[in-house]
This record gives sequence, C-alpha cells and structure tokens, in this order.
Amino acid sequence: MPVPSTCPCGRGESYAACCQPLHLGKTTASTAEQLMRSRYTAFVMHDAAYLLRTWSLTTRPAGLDFAPDREWTGLEILNTTGGSPFHTEATVEFRAHYTTNGHPGTQHENSTFTREAGQWVYLAAL
Repeated sequence: MPVPSTCPCGRGESYAACCQPLHLGKTTASTAEQLMRSRYTAFVMHDAAYLLRTWSLTTRPAGLDFAPDREWTGLEILNTTGGSPFHTEATVEFRAHYTTNGHPGTQHENSTFTREAGQWVYLAAL
C-alpha cells in the first residue's frame, strides 16, 4: 500500500507524525482512542502485523485476511469511556466508512480495550 501523506485516522496530521510511529513500533498508544485510530489506519494500509500485535492475547486470531475490494474511506469516533493513561479498560464506539465494489457501507462498533503488559490492546467488539 502507498504511504499516505495525511493520516487516514482522521486527526488531520501527517501519517509520519500520527500513526506511522505506532505502526513501526517506535512508540505505543497512550490512550485507547489513539490505539483505535491507529488500528483503523492499519486496516486501511493492510498492516496485519500491527493489527495482530495490538490484539489481546486472549482473543487474537491466528491471522487476518483483507477484503481486496474494500476501501476504507473515513473514521468517526462517536464515544469513549475510560481509556486514558490512568485506566486499564476502555470502550471506543466508532463508525468506519468504506466502499466495496463502489457501494458505500459503514461498520458501527463499540470496541473494548484493555492493557496487557502495560500497553493498550484491542479485546473485542461489543
């Protein structure tokens, strides 16, 4: 996948200053929302290694497949609970927009996050 100039996560920053350092393992997410945004960007970029690395050991699949005809087109964060540097659990409700074969769609999810070894990880969808 080509490296985008503006980060797909929707924060309006460059990819190099936003999600790329997380994807490269140079830093870790300080909040559950930051992890959610970086995971969305990893889906956009088909970065399975990052997605698996930031998935809880208790729910992580063996591998990931990406729909080749799905293009992620935008992320809306609707609500968060917990998830600060001082919490150990969190939820992030979001709506991710995409097109599949030119047809628009959305994925609405309330994701749960937890800390493992001090780092935020995705646990499951509610």
